[in-house]
Amino acid sequence: MTSGPRAGENQGKVTVNKATPKSHSSHWGAFTANFDGDALVVQPFKDDPDPSPILKNIPSALAHPSRLSKPLVRKGWLNDGPGPDDRRGRDTYVEMEWDAALDLAAAELSRLGGGTAGQKPRGEVPGKHVFGGSYGWSSAGRFHHAQSQVHRFLNMAFGGYVASVDTYSTAAGSVILDTVVGNATRITREGNWWEHIRDRTELVIAFGGLPLRNLSVSPGGSSQHIARDSIQQGLARGCHFVSVSPLDDDFSAAGNATRIRPRPGTDTALMLGMAHHLHVTGQTDEAYLARYTSGWDVLRDYLEGRTDDIVKSPEWAEGICGVTAGEIRHLADEAAGKRTLITVAYGLQRAENGEQPVWMALALSAMLGRADQQGAGFTYALGSMGNHGKPPLAVPVPTLPQGRNRSGDFIPVSRISDLLLNPGTTYTYRGEERRYAEINLVYWAGGNPFHHHQDLAKLSEAFTRPDTIILHESVGTATTAHADIIFPATITAEREDIGASAGDPYLVPMERLTAPFGEARDDYDIFCALAQRLGCLDLFTEGRSSRGWLEHIYAKTERAMKNRGESAPNFADFMTGGPLKLPVSKTPGMMEAFHRNPETNALTTDSGLIELYSEKVAASGLPGHPAWIEPREWLGGTGAEARPFQLIANQPIGKLHSQLDFGPTSMSHKVDGREVARLNDRDANRLGIAQGDVVKIWNDRGATLAVASPDPGVASGVIQLSTGAWYAPRHLEGHGLVCLNGNPNAVTSDRGASPFSQGCSGQTALVSVSRIEGPVPAVVPHKEILPREDGTEDQLRSEIIDPRGVPLDL
Repeated sequence: MTSGPRAGENQGKVTVNKATPKSHSSHWGAFTANFDGDALVVQPFKDDPDPSPILKNIPSALAHPSRLSKPLVRKGWLNDGPGPDDRRGRDTYVEMEWDAALDLAAAELSRLGGGTAGQKPRGEVPGKHVFGGSYGWSSAGRFHHAQSQVHRFLNMAFGGYVASVDTYSTAAGSVILDTVVGNATRITREGNWWEHIRDRTELVIAFGGLPLRNLSVSPGGSSQHIARDSIQQGLARGCHFVSVSPLDDDFSAAGNATRIRPRPGTDTALMLGMAHHLHVTGQTDEAYLARYTSGWDVLRDYLEGRTDDIVKSPEWAEGICGVTAGEIRHLADEAAGKRTLITVAYGLQRAENGEQPVWMALALSAMLGRADQQGAGFTYALGSMGNHGKPPLAVPVPTLPQGRNRSGDFIPVSRISDLLLNPGTTYTYRGEERRYAEINLVYWAGGNPFHHHQDLAKLSEAFTRPDTIILHESVGTATTAHADIIFPATITAEREDIGASAGDPYLVPMERLTAPFGEARDDYDIFCALAQRLGCLDLFTEGRSSRGWLEHIYAKTERAMKNRGESAPNFADFMTGGPLKLPVSKTPGMMEAFHRNPETNALTTDSGLIELYSEKVAASGLPGHPAWIEPREWLGGTGAEARPFQLIANQPIGKLHSQLDFGPTSMSHKVDGREVARLNDRDANRLGIAQGDVVKIWNDRGATLAVASPDPGVASGVIQLSTGAWYAPRHLEGHGLVCLNGNPNAVTSDRGASPFSQGCSGQTALVSVSRIEGPVPAVVPHKEILPREDGTEDQLRSEIIDPRGVPLDL
């Protein structure tokens, strides 16, 4: 094997022709960019019919004051060495030279068992004290994909690590669909639904709506945003759209959709009322249920009240969801008479008992039948990401191999606080009892858990527990403020890569647009430098530089194209030739094949059919069929007496998650730098809240500030505050700890959705709302989220020790 690149080989002086437009990509779209003087000019991909305005945020990242230019080490960790430390989140940081910071990190990794090719003695569990954190959204590029990079490094350096599974977006929905249909990913990604909506579907019932703000984004990039045009052409053809959501703008592609506003978290009851009406009026497709499903008899008994003495009639549903029985009957009748598509957005299942609305929507579609007709049936997450609903690709896209994780241990992704706070305790997941490991090291790259996670006060406490937290980041976020060693990472504009997504028909060369900021390095080069110190460089690199890896992973797609008789440029020509059109699959998807012949194309469920009853689910302590399970926090419960508003913490319109929060598109949706919270205009009037007032949103978990915007398009009793503000907790006299910037996860719950999925339940929470009287504290600027020492490394030289407790020779 040839020797791998020296640490930092891909760094050094980077020469970039700034005048020539270059191809690049992002999660919110492909684009070209060049410099006009010092200004980066971004132009959307020419074939994108509806480019995302989030592209305008990109130039702001090049030299923002929050960018990190040198390695940083937390002062308390330098002084006292590794160990649990409640100063995380409020300590200061010292800038260090790269070699000194890398030596510190390598010494700590070695102390915890890393190095020497990552091979542990037989019988020893590798990486059992290491958690590899990354959420995968840092880049549309498939090589400089931080999640793949950190996982590959930990597999090579430790032989494995404690991993995470599922996503914050869709854990409950994915787990239930894996169980009752066999493969949630294929349900989500297969089926040409936007074409069907444009040409064939007669009725779309969108639980959670079809919000265009979500449809502008997809992991790996979305070169063609087609949702708006598909919806508008479907409307012009006569397709009827029904948006079931407490927020009118969850359907914003056109104004003439029917809007039904249930109480948040009660969609399952509404669907059960529809199902009961279909059953008692003889509109259920019994032949379809007999051929394609199992467990209908159990669900039917539940609808009739045979199992709990409660008939799930439209009147019963009205008492829970607030939608009139007449509306429920009318919607059920219309669905039975048309070629109907039922879809459920991610937001519905990001709640307590989040499996139920997804499962019940599947059951309701099965009762209607017609899923064997093009344009009818059930799909999941159509309104959640831009590439869902497009045909899948016929060729593989480039990916970086992560190696084998021999640890075998994992947690559901939203259980990170429980993992760190409760080592050794047991929990259940998919019917299996599991145990939380004791974590000494957290290594995070390409993610901001203080955006994604809920109950941030609890997460802050959890981050005090490990010995050491190492982080790669380009900017100073609340997560960096809880780390011990921070390596400044480049952004996508500062490196070359390949943008690709499983549902997007273009492979995009991502040419380097500019030199790295300060001394920032690529994640790959940081890991190379550490792997060299740990003795596993060749294992990690396989002898390849970044450019060599890009050529290697591109070859898989190039070969597949040529095997199909399609033309594909060589790697060098591809990287300078603009986006490459990829073929889409004509092979029937899983559900289409199943409906053609359920015997020969059986699903990978226990019965081979769509399961309306599941023994696996029943064994977890939940009902074995879709059911209304009253959540602990909802407007119909006793908790609403003390906390009378349901907070909807949905995705932001001006950014992806918390990325580029300082960009112009993001900032245009704020007021004086603070997030905007919308509430019903009558509710605002009753509380004496006017447009532009700063309000406190709080409960027993915490509090956050936002600027009020009364809006008749928000259901009564609801307050909506998008995620994405950079968490900035400060103690305010008379108010306690409050996030000044408007992060809703200061008040959301991190309870698992259920013992079955352990998914994120942070979409909704009960809160109180009141206007702030008197002076209002200013927001915390992005550049001040991470506190840094005024002193230099030289001034602090005498205080610095390495993790083994001896003076460090700088």
